[in-house]
Amino acid sequence: MENYEKRYEEWLNNPIIDEKSKEELRSIKGNEKEIEDRFYKDLEFGTAGLRGVIGIGTNRMNKYTVTKATQGLANYIIKQNGQNKGVAIAYDCRIMSKEFSEETALCLNANGIKTYRFEDLRPTPELSYAVRELGCIAGIVITASHNPPEYNGYKVYWDDGAQIVEPIDKEIINEVNNVTDFATIKTMDKEEAIKKGLYNTIGKEIDDKYIAELKKLVVNQDTIKEMQKDIRIVYSPLHGTGNVPVQRILKEIGFENVYIVKEQEKPDGHFPTVSYPNPEDPKAFVLALDLAKKVDADIVLANDPDADRLGIYVKDTKTGEYIQFNGNMTGNLVAEYILSQKKAKGELPANGAIIKTIVSSNMTDAIAKEYGVKLFSTLTGFKNIAKIIKGFEQDNSYDCLFAYEESYGCIIGTHARDKDGIVAVMTICEAVAYYKKHGLTLWDQMQNMYKKYGYYKEKQISITLKGVEGASQIKKMMENMRNNPAKEVAGLEVISFGDYEKQEITDKAGNKSSTGLPKSNVLYFELERNAWVCVRPSGTEPKIKFYMGICENSSEEADKMLSKLEEAMKEMAEKAQN
Repeated sequence: MENYEKRYEEWLNNPIIDEKSKEELRSIKGNEKEIEDRFYKDLEFGTAGLRGVIGIGTNRMNKYTVTKATQGLANYIIKQNGQNKGVAIAYDCRIMSKEFSEETALCLNANGIKTYRFEDLRPTPELSYAVRELGCIAGIVITASHNPPEYNGYKVYWDDGAQIVEPIDKEIINEVNNVTDFATIKTMDKEEAIKKGLYNTIGKEIDDKYIAELKKLVVNQDTIKEMQKDIRIVYSPLHGTGNVPVQRILKEIGFENVYIVKEQEKPDGHFPTVSYPNPEDPKAFVLALDLAKKVDADIVLANDPDADRLGIYVKDTKTGEYIQFNGNMTGNLVAEYILSQKKAKGELPANGAIIKTIVSSNMTDAIAKEYGVKLFSTLTGFKNIAKIIKGFEQDNSYDCLFAYEESYGCIIGTHARDKDGIVAVMTICEAVAYYKKHGLTLWDQMQNMYKKYGYYKEKQISITLKGVEGASQIKKMMENMRNNPAKEVAGLEVISFGDYEKQEITDKAGNKSSTGLPKSNVLYFELERNAWVCVRPSGTEPKIKFYMGICENSSEEADKMLSKLEEAMKEMAEKAQN
């Protein structure tokens, strides 16, 4: 008998597994492929927590795998003596999110750990804020971000409000892996947990404080007041958590003409109007753009379901078309707006800093230089940005004004320690008002920035390779590219090659220097003419990702060079597979 079949039988015969779950398992009896997929491995608790398809089995998101993770986390918290500090818990609109968050709270309570669970769905950035505001040792959010509807996930945050990083992530993973018997997972009655003061419900008070923090970050309140009647905003929460806080913040800072995409307003884990709720995907904007044309909107915005990321379309008044901004364009536009406005008001701190990831746009470097602020670059993943912000606070060195990554996530200020799609909506709408007052659209402003700094353009392509075979193929590709690094890409010479696994950068003369960053499976090629390419496996999906960026003197030249780089990266990928 195969190992997965054995595990399937064990679940069917385990007295801990409830009858409803066993019925689901009986319904797949004889379907070897399905049994294999559900039981060939444990759903891995990785550095970002859990993420997987909802269903019964060891390789699925269900109350057993979720409470196994929670029991491991509880064991770790007890070792850290953090029971009384407690854990904040939030959840999004996804199928089973509410139930998983409840099971999580009661498992922690049964271990003597206080919980603060939001009364209803909330955006991920508000959970990040709540952890620090309530002085918790940890936070948990039940979400699968922008994955398809059949997925859910479980993200763990630590006392600084950021997702867990080394060494804590590894230590928690060890504790989770040590929970091998479902019988050792504790739970308790909810009424009893409430009576003992272990189970606490939070909501309005945290909402009010969070919104108050965002309002402090408005730079030009007077401009909003002046322009509020002239700005038309179209917004979609994509059936997720952003709807209530976005409508509230826009109303409170003064915007009057906010149009919500009605078909996508109500929370719905089935995401009936989109194939998957990702604001990077133009298909997610079909309904929003229809509405934008009807109301002649200046800006079209959509958050992903847990509202930590934001996608935008901007009106070009010359053509009447709406133009999609990628994460780099949005990030650079916000950086330029914040820094230029603070400088104009004499509010730019001498120790100001901005942070980006190594696969984000190099235009940001030019913006930082222009305004005399320090630029920090770090590995992909917002927790790495949060780690730098924490360092600033600990040694009182820099004031983080803005941080972003190319995958549509940013933070303005430091109220949260994760991407915040709510504050991003607020600041983008403020920028729309400011530039409109000066006769410009955001698209005009982007053109002005290209003229000022150069035509920086970037692209990312992914190759999906699923399952066990896919994982070993991705491993092989990375090894091939690592062991035989390219000397030129698309006719551009490689100036330096960064192997972040070895934590070293080798220039073309063979001189080595340190990356200055933690170990990570990333390869980075710095090319001549301010161009670059980078390769890394995704941390959350079965993909290998290729990033590229260039800077040219015109939009046409930039597009042409970007196409060449894209072709070269596809060739590099093909070569590495063989």
